[in-house]
Amino acid sequence: MYRRRFVRDAAATGLLLGGAPRIRASAKAKTYRTALIGAGWWGMNILREAMAAGNCEVVALADVDQDALETGVEEVKSLSNNSPRSYVDYRELFDKEQVDIAIVATPDHWHALNSIAAIRHGAHVFVEKPTGHTIGESRAMLDAARAENRTVQVGLHRRIGPHYVSGMKFLHEGHVGKVGMVRIFVHGGGGPEAAKPNSKIPAELDWDMYCGPAPLRPFNRLIHPGGFRNFLDFANGTLGDWGVHWLDQVLWWSGQRAPKHIYSTGGRPIRGPVVLNEKEQTTDAPDTQVATYAFEDLTVTWEHRKYAKNESEKHSIGCYFYGTQGTFHMGWRDGWTFYPADNKNRPAISRSATRRPPLPCLVWPPGNSVEV
Repeated sequence: MYRRRFVRDAAATGLLLGGAPRIRASAKAKTYRTALIGAGWWGMNILREAMAAGNCEVVALADVDQDALETGVEEVKSLSNNSPRSYVDYRELFDKEQVDIAIVATPDHWHALNSIAAIRHGAHVFVEKPTGHTIGESRAMLDAARAENRTVQVGLHRRIGPHYVSGMKFLHEGHVGKVGMVRIFVHGGGGPEAAKPNSKIPAELDWDMYCGPAPLRPFNRLIHPGGFRNFLDFANGTLGDWGVHWLDQVLWWSGQRAPKHIYSTGGRPIRGPVVLNEKEQTTDAPDTQVATYAFEDLTVTWEHRKYAKNESEKHSIGCYFYGTQGTFHMGWRDGWTFYPADNKNRPAISRSATRRPPLPCLVWPPGNSVEV
Protein backbone atom coordinates (compact mmCIF):
# COMPACT_ATOMS: atom_id res chain seq x y z
CA MET A 1 0.00 0.00 0.00
CA TYR A 2 1.52 3.27 -1.02
CA ARG A 3 0.12 6.73 -0.39
CA ARG A 4 -1.25 8.26 -3.58
CA ARG A 5 -2.08 11.91 -4.07
CA PHE A 6 0.14 12.47 -1.01
CA VAL A 7 0.87 16.17 -1.42
CA ARG A 8 -2.72 17.12 -2.19
CA ASP A 9 -4.20 15.16 0.69
CA ALA A 10 -1.49 16.27 3.10
CA ALA A 11 -2.25 19.90 2.28
CA ALA A 12 -5.93 19.25 2.92
CA THR A 13 -5.51 17.42 6.21
CA GLY A 14 -2.33 18.86 7.75
CA LEU A 15 1.04 17.19 8.39
CA LEU A 16 2.67 16.42 11.71
CA LEU A 17 6.31 16.07 10.78
CA GLY A 18 9.44 14.76 12.42
CA GLY A 19 12.72 15.95 10.93
CA ALA A 20 10.85 18.69 9.04
CA PRO A 21 8.75 21.75 9.98
CA ARG A 22 5.87 20.64 12.16
CA ILE A 23 2.38 22.08 11.86
CA ARG A 24 1.15 22.21 15.44
CA ALA A 25 -2.47 22.04 16.45
CA SER A 26 -4.25 25.25 17.38
CA ALA A 27 -5.83 25.69 20.80
CA LYS A 28 -9.26 24.96 19.33
CA ALA A 29 -8.19 21.88 17.36
CA LYS A 30 -9.99 18.63 18.04
CA THR A 31 -8.20 16.11 20.21
CA TYR A 32 -7.89 12.60 18.76
CA ARG A 33 -8.01 9.56 21.03
CA THR A 34 -4.89 7.65 20.06
CA ALA A 35 -3.71 4.12 20.78
CA LEU A 36 -0.33 2.51 20.11
CA ILE A 37 -0.15 -1.19 19.22
CA GLY A 38 3.48 -2.26 19.63
CA ALA A 39 5.29 -0.15 22.22
CA GLY A 40 8.88 -0.94 21.23
CA TRP A 41 11.51 1.68 20.46
CA TRP A 42 10.18 2.63 17.01
CA GLY A 43 6.55 2.56 18.04
CA MET A 44 7.38 5.00 20.83
CA ASN A 45 9.25 7.21 18.33
CA ILE A 46 6.08 7.47 16.26
CA LEU A 47 3.93 8.11 19.33
CA ARG A 48 6.23 10.92 20.52
CA GLU A 49 5.76 12.68 17.19
CA ALA A 50 2.00 12.32 17.46
CA MET A 51 2.05 13.71 20.99
CA ALA A 52 4.29 16.61 19.98
CA ALA A 53 1.63 17.80 17.53
CA GLY A 54 -0.56 18.84 20.43
CA ASN A 55 -3.91 17.33 19.41
CA CYS A 56 -3.36 13.75 20.52
CA GLU A 57 -4.76 12.15 23.68
CA VAL A 58 -3.04 8.82 24.26
CA VAL A 59 -5.70 6.53 25.73
CA ALA A 60 -4.07 3.11 25.50
CA LEU A 61 -0.98 1.08 24.66
CA ALA A 62 -0.82 -2.60 23.78
CA ASP A 63 2.23 -4.87 23.73
CA VAL A 64 2.96 -8.54 24.41
CA ASP A 65 6.10 -7.52 26.35
CA GLN A 66 5.09 -6.23 29.79
CA ASP A 67 8.41 -4.42 30.28
CA ALA A 68 8.00 -2.44 27.05
CA LEU A 69 4.38 -1.76 27.92
CA GLU A 70 5.12 -0.40 31.38
CA THR A 71 8.01 1.70 30.12
CA GLY A 72 5.85 3.16 27.35
CA VAL A 73 2.99 4.03 29.70
CA GLU A 74 5.36 5.77 32.12
CA GLU A 75 6.92 7.77 29.29
CA VAL A 76 3.53 8.94 28.05
CA LYS A 77 2.63 10.04 31.57
CA SER A 78 5.92 11.93 31.90
CA LEU A 79 5.42 13.75 28.59
CA SER A 80 1.75 14.65 29.00
CA ASN A 81 -1.28 14.69 31.25
CA ASN A 82 -2.45 11.43 29.68
CA SER A 83 -2.75 8.24 31.72
CA PRO A 84 -3.10 5.52 29.09
CA ARG A 85 -4.38 2.07 30.01
CA SER A 86 -2.26 -0.92 29.10
CA TYR A 87 -3.23 -4.14 27.33
CA VAL A 88 -1.37 -7.28 26.34
CA ASP A 89 -4.07 -8.23 23.82
CA TYR A 90 -4.91 -5.53 21.26
CA ARG A 91 -8.38 -7.05 20.79
CA GLU A 92 -9.24 -6.26 24.40
CA LEU A 93 -8.04 -2.71 23.82
CA PHE A 94 -10.47 -2.19 20.94
CA ASP A 95 -13.30 -3.81 22.88
CA LYS A 96 -12.85 -1.43 25.81
CA GLU A 97 -11.54 1.83 24.29
CA GLN A 98 -12.91 4.38 21.87
CA VAL A 99 -10.03 5.08 19.48
CA ASP A 100 -9.83 7.68 16.70
CA ILE A 101 -6.23 6.93 15.61
CA ALA A 102 -4.41 3.61 15.93
CA ILE A 103 -0.65 3.48 15.45
CA VAL A 104 0.50 -0.02 14.49
CA ALA A 105 4.20 -0.75 15.10
CA THR A 106 4.19 -4.49 15.73
CA PRO A 107 6.31 -7.09 13.88
CA ASP A 108 5.28 -7.36 10.24
CA HIS A 109 3.25 -10.57 10.55
CA TRP A 110 0.79 -8.76 12.86
CA HIS A 111 0.27 -5.60 10.75
CA ALA A 112 -2.78 -6.80 8.83
CA LEU A 113 -4.71 -8.20 11.80
CA ASN A 114 -3.92 -5.15 13.97
CA SER A 115 -4.87 -2.68 11.24
CA ILE A 116 -8.06 -4.41 10.13
CA ALA A 117 -9.25 -4.67 13.74
CA ALA A 118 -8.59 -0.95 14.22
CA ILE A 119 -10.43 -0.07 11.01
CA ARG A 120 -13.45 -2.19 11.92
CA HIS A 121 -13.63 -0.44 15.29
CA GLY A 122 -13.81 2.90 13.51
CA ALA A 123 -10.19 4.04 13.86
CA HIS A 124 -7.93 5.55 11.24
CA VAL A 125 -4.52 3.88 11.05
CA PHE A 126 -0.86 4.79 10.82
CA VAL A 127 0.90 1.48 10.13
CA GLU A 128 4.64 1.06 10.07
CA LYS A 129 6.15 -0.29 6.86
CA PRO A 130 5.85 -2.79 5.31
CA THR A 131 2.07 -2.84 5.18
CA GLY A 132 1.83 -6.59 5.59
CA HIS A 133 3.69 -9.86 5.54
CA THR A 134 2.19 -10.82 2.17
CA ILE A 135 0.52 -9.10 -0.78
CA GLY A 136 -2.74 -10.79 0.19
CA GLU A 137 -2.60 -9.26 3.67
CA SER A 138 -1.99 -5.82 2.22
CA ARG A 139 -4.92 -6.18 -0.16
CA ALA A 140 -7.16 -7.22 2.74
CA MET A 141 -6.10 -4.07 4.62
CA LEU A 142 -6.90 -1.96 1.57
CA ASP A 143 -10.32 -3.59 1.17
CA ALA A 144 -11.14 -2.96 4.85
CA ALA A 145 -10.06 0.69 4.66
CA ARG A 146 -12.19 1.31 1.59
CA ALA A 147 -15.20 -0.53 3.01
CA GLU A 148 -15.13 1.53 6.22
CA ASN A 149 -13.94 4.78 4.59
CA ARG A 150 -10.96 4.98 6.91
CA THR A 151 -7.64 6.71 6.30
CA VAL A 152 -4.54 4.50 6.32
CA GLN A 153 -1.03 5.93 6.12
CA VAL A 154 2.16 3.87 5.85
CA GLY A 155 5.38 4.79 7.65
CA LEU A 156 7.48 5.49 4.56
CA HIS A 157 9.26 8.44 6.13
CA ARG A 158 11.78 8.78 3.32
CA ARG A 159 9.05 10.72 1.51
CA ILE A 160 9.56 13.69 3.82
CA GLY A 161 13.32 13.90 4.50
CA PRO A 162 14.72 17.15 3.02
CA HIS A 163 17.30 15.51 0.77
CA TYR A 164 14.75 12.99 -0.51
CA VAL A 165 12.38 15.80 -1.40
CA SER A 166 15.05 17.91 -3.11
CA GLY A 167 16.50 14.86 -4.88
CA MET A 168 13.10 13.85 -6.19
CA LYS A 169 12.57 17.40 -7.44
CA PHE A 170 15.90 17.18 -9.29
CA LEU A 171 14.81 13.91 -10.92
CA HIS A 172 11.36 15.20 -11.85
CA GLU A 173 12.89 18.29 -13.45
CA GLY A 174 14.61 16.02 -15.96
CA HIS A 175 18.25 16.77 -15.12
CA VAL A 176 19.13 13.07 -15.38
CA GLY A 177 17.52 12.73 -18.81
CA LYS A 178 15.59 9.65 -19.83
CA VAL A 179 16.03 6.97 -17.15
CA GLY A 180 16.06 3.40 -18.41
CA MET A 181 17.22 1.53 -15.32
CA VAL A 182 17.26 1.90 -11.53
CA ARG A 183 19.50 -0.20 -9.30
CA ILE A 184 18.54 -0.48 -5.63
CA PHE A 185 21.01 -1.99 -3.18
CA VAL A 186 21.94 -2.52 0.45
CA HIS A 187 25.35 -4.01 1.23
CA GLY A 188 26.69 -4.77 4.68
CA GLY A 189 29.15 -6.75 6.75
CA GLY A 190 28.78 -10.21 8.24
CA GLY A 191 29.86 -13.81 7.88
CA PRO A 192 28.85 -17.39 8.69
CA GLU A 193 26.14 -17.71 11.33
CA ALA A 194 26.40 -20.07 14.29
CA ALA A 195 23.16 -21.30 15.85
CA LYS A 196 22.22 -19.66 19.15
CA PRO A 197 20.67 -21.67 21.98
CA ASN A 198 16.97 -21.29 22.67
CA SER A 199 16.08 -20.03 26.11
CA LYS A 200 13.25 -19.91 28.61
CA ILE A 201 10.43 -17.55 27.68
CA PRO A 202 10.83 -14.36 29.76
CA ALA A 203 8.17 -13.99 32.44
CA GLU A 204 7.17 -10.58 31.08
CA LEU A 205 6.58 -11.85 27.52
CA ASP A 206 3.45 -13.51 26.11
CA TRP A 207 5.30 -15.60 23.53
CA ASP A 208 2.19 -17.34 22.19
CA MET A 209 0.66 -13.95 21.42
CA TYR A 210 3.93 -12.71 19.92
CA CYS A 211 3.95 -15.59 17.43
CA GLY A 212 0.21 -15.14 16.86
CA PRO A 213 -0.61 -16.04 13.23
CA ALA A 214 2.93 -17.35 12.66
CA PRO A 215 3.98 -20.90 13.57
CA LEU A 216 4.83 -21.30 17.24
CA ARG A 217 8.56 -21.88 17.65
CA PRO A 218 10.94 -22.01 20.63
CA PHE A 219 11.84 -18.63 22.10
CA ASN A 220 15.23 -17.26 21.15
CA ARG A 221 16.87 -13.89 21.86
CA LEU A 222 17.72 -13.68 18.16
CA ILE A 223 14.04 -12.92 17.54
CA HIS A 224 13.00 -10.65 20.40
CA PRO A 225 13.67 -7.90 20.98
CA GLY A 226 14.31 -6.48 17.53
CA GLY A 227 15.60 -9.39 15.47
CA PHE A 228 12.33 -10.60 13.97
CA ARG A 229 13.08 -9.03 10.55
CA ASN A 230 15.55 -11.81 9.78
CA PHE A 231 12.96 -14.57 10.34
CA LEU A 232 10.60 -15.28 7.46
CA ASP A 233 7.75 -16.35 9.76
CA PHE A 234 7.63 -12.79 11.07
CA ALA A 235 8.97 -10.58 8.26
CA ASN A 236 10.66 -10.68 4.85
CA GLY A 237 14.35 -10.14 5.54
CA THR A 238 16.35 -7.25 4.13
CA LEU A 239 14.06 -6.76 1.15
CA GLY A 240 11.06 -6.36 3.45
CA ASP A 241 12.96 -4.10 5.84
CA TRP A 242 15.15 -1.83 3.68
CA GLY A 243 13.85 -2.63 0.23
CA VAL A 244 10.38 -1.17 0.76
CA HIS A 245 11.88 2.29 1.34
CA TRP A 246 13.91 2.26 -1.87
CA LEU A 247 11.22 0.63 -4.01
CA ASP A 248 8.93 3.39 -2.78
CA GLN A 249 11.42 5.95 -4.10
CA VAL A 250 11.05 4.36 -7.55
CA LEU A 251 7.24 4.42 -7.36
CA TRP A 252 7.28 8.00 -6.06
CA TRP A 253 9.49 9.08 -8.94
CA SER A 254 7.83 7.07 -11.72
CA GLY A 255 4.20 7.31 -10.64
CA GLN A 256 3.73 3.68 -11.66
CA ARG A 257 1.65 1.41 -9.46
CA ALA A 258 3.34 -1.94 -9.99
CA PRO A 259 5.71 -3.86 -12.29
CA LYS A 260 4.48 -6.23 -14.99
CA HIS A 261 6.85 -9.04 -14.02
CA ILE A 262 9.13 -9.88 -11.07
CA TYR A 263 11.91 -12.42 -10.81
CA SER A 264 14.00 -13.05 -7.70
CA THR A 265 16.72 -15.43 -6.61
CA GLY A 266 18.93 -15.72 -3.54
CA GLY A 267 19.94 -17.83 -0.60
CA ARG A 268 22.35 -18.21 2.32
CA PRO A 269 25.72 -19.04 0.74
CA ILE A 270 27.58 -17.23 3.54
CA ARG A 271 25.40 -17.51 6.64
CA GLY A 272 24.86 -21.19 5.96
CA PRO A 273 22.02 -23.68 6.47
CA VAL A 274 18.99 -22.78 8.53
CA VAL A 275 18.81 -24.39 11.96
CA LEU A 276 15.53 -24.71 13.90
CA ASN A 277 15.08 -27.32 16.62
CA GLU A 278 14.20 -27.53 20.29
CA LYS A 279 17.74 -26.66 21.35
CA GLU A 280 18.90 -23.89 19.00
CA GLN A 281 18.17 -21.87 15.89
CA THR A 282 19.55 -19.44 13.36
CA THR A 283 17.90 -16.72 11.34
CA ASP A 284 16.42 -17.96 8.06
CA ALA A 285 16.24 -14.91 5.77
CA PRO A 286 18.57 -14.86 2.75
CA ASP A 287 21.95 -13.20 3.12
CA THR A 288 22.04 -12.74 -0.66
CA GLN A 289 19.12 -11.72 -2.86
CA VAL A 290 18.66 -10.23 -6.32
CA ALA A 291 15.30 -9.24 -7.78
CA THR A 292 14.32 -7.77 -11.16
CA TYR A 293 11.16 -5.67 -11.58
CA ALA A 294 10.04 -5.15 -15.17
CA PHE A 295 7.95 -1.98 -15.54
CA GLU A 296 6.42 -0.70 -18.76
CA ASP A 297 9.54 1.13 -19.96
CA LEU A 298 11.86 0.74 -16.99
CA THR A 299 13.98 -2.04 -15.46
CA VAL A 300 14.53 -1.97 -11.70
CA THR A 301 16.90 -4.30 -9.88
CA TRP A 302 17.29 -4.95 -6.16
CA GLU A 303 20.35 -6.53 -4.59
CA HIS A 304 21.44 -7.09 -1.05
CA ARG A 305 24.13 -9.05 0.68
CA LYS A 306 24.77 -9.31 4.40
CA TYR A 307 28.54 -9.51 3.87
CA ALA A 308 31.31 -7.96 1.74
CA LYS A 309 30.40 -4.33 2.18
CA ASN A 310 31.36 -2.70 -1.11
CA GLU A 311 34.00 -0.07 -0.41
CA SER A 312 34.92 0.12 -4.11
CA GLU A 313 31.78 2.15 -4.81
CA LYS A 314 31.06 5.57 -3.34
CA HIS A 315 27.79 4.34 -1.83
CA SER A 316 26.72 1.09 -0.15
CA ILE A 317 23.01 1.88 0.28
CA GLY A 318 20.42 3.55 -1.93
CA CYS A 319 19.26 3.84 -5.54
CA TYR A 320 21.19 4.57 -8.73
CA PHE A 321 18.99 6.12 -11.43
CA TYR A 322 20.77 5.62 -14.77
CA GLY A 323 19.79 8.28 -17.31
CA THR A 324 20.92 9.68 -20.64
CA GLN A 325 22.40 12.76 -18.92
CA GLY A 326 24.18 10.92 -16.13
CA THR A 327 23.77 8.81 -13.01
CA PHE A 328 21.85 9.97 -9.94
CA HIS A 329 22.29 8.36 -6.51
CA MET A 330 19.63 8.76 -3.84
CA GLY A 331 21.29 7.85 -0.59
CA TRP A 332 20.49 7.42 3.06
CA ARG A 333 22.85 9.33 5.32
CA ASP A 334 25.00 10.57 2.43
CA GLY A 335 22.31 12.68 0.75
CA TRP A 336 22.00 12.57 -3.02
CA THR A 337 24.59 12.97 -5.76
CA PHE A 338 24.38 13.46 -9.52
CA TYR A 339 27.28 12.30 -11.69
CA PRO A 340 26.86 13.93 -15.13
CA ALA A 341 27.72 11.93 -18.24
CA ASP A 342 29.66 14.93 -19.49
CA ASN A 343 31.92 15.09 -16.45
CA LYS A 344 34.60 17.11 -18.25
CA ASN A 345 32.42 20.20 -18.41
CA ARG A 346 30.01 19.67 -15.53
CA PRO A 347 30.98 18.82 -11.94
CA ALA A 348 29.01 16.37 -9.82
CA ILE A 349 26.15 17.91 -7.87
CA SER A 350 25.56 16.77 -4.32
CA ARG A 351 23.13 17.53 -1.51
CA SER A 352 23.91 16.40 2.02
CA ALA A 353 21.50 14.48 4.20
CA THR A 354 20.22 15.75 7.50
CA ARG A 355 22.15 14.58 10.56
CA ARG A 356 19.59 11.89 11.37
CA PRO A 357 17.00 10.12 9.25
CA PRO A 358 13.58 11.80 9.47
CA LEU A 359 11.06 10.51 11.95
CA PRO A 360 7.58 9.59 10.77
CA CYS A 361 5.02 12.08 9.57
CA LEU A 362 1.44 11.49 10.55
CA VAL A 363 -1.42 12.76 8.41
CA TRP A 364 -4.57 13.81 10.19
CA PRO A 365 -7.23 14.97 11.18
CA PRO A 366 -9.05 11.99 9.75
CA GLY A 367 -12.07 12.23 7.53
CA ASN A 368 -10.28 13.01 4.26
CA SER A 369 -9.65 9.54 2.96
CA VAL A 370 -6.21 8.88 1.50
CA GLU A 371 -6.03 6.23 -1.20
CA VAL A 372 -3.43 3.74 0.00
